[in-house]
Amino acid sequence: MEKELIKIFDYARNELGVADREEVHKQGYWHEVFHCWFLSKDNNDNNLILQLRSERKKENPRLYDITAAGHLLANETVQDGVREVSEELGINVTFEELQPLGIIDYCSIQGSYIDNEIANVFLYQCHVPIEEFILQKEEVAGIVQVDFNYFRELWTGSKDEIRVVGYEIKQDGSKELINKLVGRNQFVPHPDGYYKTIIQKIAEKIN
Repeated sequence: MEKELIKIFDYARNELGVADREEVHKQGYWHEVFHCWFLSKDNNDNNLILQLRSERKKENPRLYDITAAGHLLANETVQDGVREVSEELGINVTFEELQPLGIIDYCSIQGSYIDNEIANVFLYQCHVPIEEFILQKEEVAGIVQVDFNYFRELWTGSKDEIRVVGYEIKQDGSKELINKLVGRNQFVPHPDGYYKTIIQKIAEKIN
């Protein structure tokens, strides 16, 4: 299997060359990723749409995460990152439909896995019901919605648990409904600063 090559950078975002994905995370090279958060409206309520990562994922399986995200390959631009939406969720979104939330640098270390990301972050105002998403089973096990204000309260410490509602795709292809309380430990451990920055930037778009 051909290895994915990714552009690598120093902390000042000076390009150093390319490396394969395994080496990027072994050595802790800075690299570019694409993050797309979905927001939907239900009457006057704003809901974030989150993915449940597949149990097949090497890192952070079965944790809730950004709606769609992935590495930018060495030959890709930020605009090419929108492919992650169609690949993971099965819906077509153009780059022009996305609202930029900025570039966020952050570091996450889990054992020998070092994730130094230059995250190009976007918001998509979604009008497609989550039941119509076609999930990439190798990447995404399920989709849930959460009230944006509750999500904010979770990451500012006002709440310890929030309710997520959606579904999970089982091995036989059937959908199992999700309606439960989850805590911070059931989300991918991005640094708290990342979540707080995202929440602030999304709140600015809502207001």
